[in-house]
Amino acid sequence: MLLVQDHCVLTQQFVVLRVYSSYICGQPKLNTKIVGGQAARAGSWPWQVSLQRSGSHFCGGSLINSQWVLTAAHCFETTNLRGLTVNLGRQSLQGSNPNAVSRTVTKIIKHPKYNSGTYDNDICLLQLSSPVTFNNYISPVCLAASNSIFYSGVNSWVTGWGSTREGASAPSPNLMEVEVPVVGNRQCNCNYRVGSITDNMICAGLSAGGKDSCQGDSGGPMVSKQSGRWIQAGVVSFGEGCARPNLPGVYARVSQYQTWIRSQISSNQPGFMAFTSTGTNSDLSVTC
Repeated sequence: MLLVQDHCVLTQQFVVLRVYSSYICGQPKLNTKIVGGQAARAGSWPWQVSLQRSGSHFCGGSLINSQWVLTAAHCFETTNLRGLTVNLGRQSLQGSNPNAVSRTVTKIIKHPKYNSGTYDNDICLLQLSSPVTFNNYISPVCLAASNSIFYSGVNSWVTGWGSTREGASAPSPNLMEVEVPVVGNRQCNCNYRVGSITDNMICAGLSAGGKDSCQGDSGGPMVSKQSGRWIQAGVVSFGEGCARPNLPGVYARVSQYQTWIRSQISSNQPGFMAFTSTGTNSDLSVTC
């Protein structure tokens, strides 16, 4: 699921998890085709949203509090609000979705240093027209705090309605999920081109290929679980093809943007939580 075209607050010693009417970020009540993935069960990823224009899905995103969504800047070559809706609580893009809620968008805030040529700082915030009420199918994800560390091999999950194979033109009708390991930035730079993967990016995928995000997944979340909470590490950004060997998906690194996100949201701050990898960083020994 990822191609270029679409493709809990930490304060010193204390992790502060935002509680919203008994809902804590990153803790779905019901969570006990992306390429190579499987259909997700209803309620498994309650922060997942579908961005649509005039009823057609074009990108994903994640709910980070009751009125803000995190997505990719490249999803918005135009910042025209006409026909733009954020769809929450959906399992399918087709047919009946009893838990679905939609909102229009009042503000699109692309990162001021987003580079459309390199996809650096490929991150964007959307303000919903009115707050949503959290339930088993709609609740926020935690965001990786600025001191988070993701070593190579950390298990992560990517979700979305993007194409289930490279070159497919239509999105998947059902929300898909796929598990892929983090690939260190040194290795990812070797896979692509040295200098193309910046500190503002994080990569994930299998060296053998076969599992990835693809067209239509852009803007959606890449999450990892720690201490019973799902923490968003990345935003689906770009890649070369979909699920190709030695070409992992590339994501905007959420932990780089804690200060910026907090500066844009004046009240009801999202929950930031530090992710800490254990063991050693095998990426340090990588040379191209």
